[in-house]
Parts: sequence; C-alpha cells; structure tokens
Amino acid sequence: MTVPASEVPALLQPLRGRLVVSCQAYPGEPLRTPQAMCAMAQAVARGGAAGIRAQGLDDLRAIRSAVDLPVIGLWKDGDDDVFITPTLEHALAVAETGAHVVALDGTGRPRPDGRSLGETIAALREATEALVMADCSTFEEGVAAQAAGADLVGTTLAGYTAYTQKGDGPDLDLVAQLAARLTVPVVAEGRIHTPAHAAEAIRRGAFSVVVGTAITHPTSITSWFVDAVEGVADATP
Repeated sequence: MTVPASEVPALLQPLRGRLVVSCQAYPGEPLRTPQAMCAMAQAVARGGAAGIRAQGLDDLRAIRSAVDLPVIGLWKDGDDDVFITPTLEHALAVAETGAHVVALDGTGRPRPDGRSLGETIAALREATEALVMADCSTFEEGVAAQAAGADLVGTTLAGYTAYTQKGDGPDLDLVAQLAARLTVPVVAEGRIHTPAHAAEAIRRGAFSVVVGTAITHPTSITSWFVDAVEGVADATP
C-alpha cells in the first residue's frame, strides 16, 4: 500500500520515490577512512542523492558535518550473525553522532545483549529522537519489525541470512510483498546494481531505494568491467 504523506515523519518526506546512496568501504580497503567516505557522500549529494546511508561513528560524524541530507547511520561490529548495530549501546552511539535514522538488524535472530528488537527500539526511542530502520531478510521479519516499532523497514538482509536465498539481483518480490502489507515506508536495499533495478523497486512499491556497491565501491565496479572485457577477449580467436 502507498503510505499516506500524513503518516510519514517530516524527516523522511524528501526520501519518497528518491535515491539514498550507501557510502561504505570494507575493512582494509584504501577508501576505508572517514575522509574518503565523507568525500564520497559529498560527491553523491552533488549527483542528486536524497539521503546517505553510512556506517561507523567517525564516518557518520564527518558526513553529518559536511552533508545537509538525511543520514541513515549504522555500526557494523562483531562476527556474530547480528552485526548491524547489534546492541542498544551501539544504537545509542550511532544516534549520538547526529544520524537522523539508526539502522539496525531487524531479523528475529538473538541479539548479543539479549534484548529483543522491540526492547531495543523502545529504549532507543526513550533516549533519542532518532528514527529507526529495521534491516530485514523476510516478509515475516518485516511485519514483526513494524509491530516492534520500526519507522522504516528495509530489505537489506534478504539473501544474507542462512535461511534466505541470495539471487543475482535485488529481491523485488519481497519489496512488493512488504509494500503491499506494511503501513511504514519500505526501503529497497541489497544487490540493486542498475538504474533499471532501482526504478523497478519504486514501481513495486518501495518508498525509497538504497544503492551502495554499484555507486560507491570502485573495487566491485572495476571487477565487473574486468570480467566482461576479459571474458570477450578470452573467447576471441
């Protein structure tokens, strides 16, 4: 269903039908510095991004000071299944950076601090004014996340949990299922590699679309071109 404008927090209104760009780098990469990710955020803002998604406290502080767009913040930490803003402590720290939205694991898997998703959201809401985005992997998790108090539900983890299947592209069917059921904004995220993917996500009912790798991860983008060029070269007599 289409979420009525009157039911969407004012902060999120600019994101309706728009692109959010995820500015993140993997550990050990040359761009894994707050300065690089801040520059990346400024660059995509010039390109028309309506919001930024970023991880890490230093990155978030740098981006918040330099970019006048809604920021979805998270903190990836730990080696457990739940590593996206895994505890209330992590969520509070993300909110303290000035991030407008705190993204956290929205699955039903056990959280390291023993709190449920609902308990985490309730405690975060008592302490801060930040909105909450639940990163989910299934329809059931999305429904449960809304019931737990999430302000947005993302398809971020579809294909990245042990019980979901990873396809070559985004899980657009999940986007459509959640958009038809939920009364909070549904954010399409995960393996959106082309403008056509992004446009189709909006057609399927996504409130907004998050794109990361295809815009901000040059290592992956380069590898796509390398594979294509070398594949043709190897097949050419």
